[in-house]
Amino acid sequence: MLEDLQDLAVDQPRGLGPLVWGYSREAVQMHIDKIRSSLPLELKQAANLTRESERLVEQSREDAAKTMEGARKEADRLVEEAKAEVERLLATAKLEQERMLNENEILKLAKSQADEIRSSADKDSAAMRRGAEDYAYSVLGKLETVVGRVMTSIDKGKEEIRPVPELAVVPTREKAKV
Repeated sequence: MLEDLQDLAVDQPRGLGPLVWGYSREAVQMHIDKIRSSLPLELKQAANLTRESERLVEQSREDAAKTMEGARKEADRLVEEAKAEVERLLATAKLEQERMLNENEILKLAKSQADEIRSSADKDSAAMRRGAEDYAYSVLGKLETVVGRVMTSIDKGKEEIRPVPELAVVPTREKAKV
């Protein structure tokens, strides 16, 4: 509000050219400076705390974005490794299956082993994916804790600077003299 008053009265006064009417810029500036200097130290500290809280929130957002990106890359890497392992196991299973197809007696055994390998590969892939998701969940939990602390700090700062309503002073009426 003091900044707005300074803009209206000192920085952008109404007037025509160099002529300004109704008040003195210097007097208004002097009163604004007096008001600022009389503000309590706690209000200035609260403003500093607010700026620091905003900086911490922004830093937390940046850290969260970096952490999420790292977790996403790690999960993608794990999924790719699982896919490569599955493909390697499937290729091995196909080669084994083709070799066994030539032998009539062992055909059932080959199919059974191929199914087991495929099932094992699917289980391994699912386990790796769960591991990647658990890791991402853990990272998000840690991030939630950090953001919770920042929000608590912000709430405390807001409570410290919340204006306290002054007690209303009821003027006493003077009896009218006749």
